[in-house]
Amino acid sequence: MKIASLTLYKAKPRWVFLKIETDEGVTGWGEPIVEDRADTTIAAVKELEPYLIGQDPSRIEHHFQNMYRGSFYRGGPVLMSAISGIEQALWDIRGKALGLPVYELLGGAVRDRIKAYAWIGGDDPAKSDQDAKERLEQGFHNVKMNATGACERIGSYAEIDAAVARLASVREIVGKDVGIGIDFHGRVHKSMAKFLVKEMEPFRPLFYEEPLLPEHLDFLPELARHTAIPLATGERLYGRWGYKEIIAQGTVDLIQPDLSHAGGIWETRKIAAMAEAYDMGVAPHCPLGPIALASSMQLDACTPNFVIQEMSLKMQYNTNGDLHDYIKNKDVFDIADGYLSLPKLPGLGIEIDEEAVIEADKEGFNPVTRDWIHEDRSVAEW
Repeated sequence: MKIASLTLYKAKPRWVFLKIETDEGVTGWGEPIVEDRADTTIAAVKELEPYLIGQDPSRIEHHFQNMYRGSFYRGGPVLMSAISGIEQALWDIRGKALGLPVYELLGGAVRDRIKAYAWIGGDDPAKSDQDAKERLEQGFHNVKMNATGACERIGSYAEIDAAVARLASVREIVGKDVGIGIDFHGRVHKSMAKFLVKEMEPFRPLFYEEPLLPEHLDFLPELARHTAIPLATGERLYGRWGYKEIIAQGTVDLIQPDLSHAGGIWETRKIAAMAEAYDMGVAPHCPLGPIALASSMQLDACTPNFVIQEMSLKMQYNTNGDLHDYIKNKDVFDIADGYLSLPKLPGLGIEIDEEAVIEADKEGFNPVTRDWIHEDRSVAEW
């Protein structure tokens, strides 16, 4: 079997889908995307295409090594996201060729179902309490919300009080047994983060996500001394080498690799094994589309230190496209009692609605332009 062609599609709301076809008719799908840099990522995939054409798709590790090490400059969000989508598609082909889900090729399932959570509120979390009831009705037992809107480097106590009040309101709505993840989104600087983690702690968050920008991970041990709530980070780290320092540091409780950014399924499985040796859990980041989620679920099924899976069902960004719009077996993403079922179909476990993808690509989408600013009109961390 040889790789015959690569085809890329842009599908609303903000997703890129890759189809890899083989000369024996087996097709694989991946999701190579950097949010707001779709065309840049597409260009990176096309630069890798000449190497891939004519190759045996089953040599996944070899192709990863070639794509990663084949250039003097390596890593980073664009190249690693391009490699991630290609790698997902190769695993999809491999699983379909053998008639098995990918997790069966990676040691088999270690659990019977996959705990999941969904977003409430949006970039500005003012509506989080309104969304919380809907998520409970949809079957979720865990949710996540942004901690703040645009946050000053050193803000006012009113800003802190408002953030805590929003969390308190959500906690009152969902009750004491529902997990509430708090996403700091890297927008909270260390001075404010120290205040917020202490003030929010009485409401027992499930975790604090990306409490600091990846540029400031050296401050995490200091931040950890201010709270007993688990700290989580990693969505903007790429490959094993990007995770090496934060895992060895030992401060983080959850790592959050994104399978469309970190290097794909097998690379993320290696990262998870590194984290397991340091008693860290894995909660894959996935605010993206159905292929990224399906890839994450394959990892979740076979990874002992997996904790919980993010999914973008009815997420704030999905105003003109959602998880179910581009797949035929829509029940694969059904939530029951807070859990997803293990995928059963070969490969990634989803059947792409190619007609819907082709139709979406005709319109495509444009990058989002954000005016994310402070009151003085200076640029804020988004």
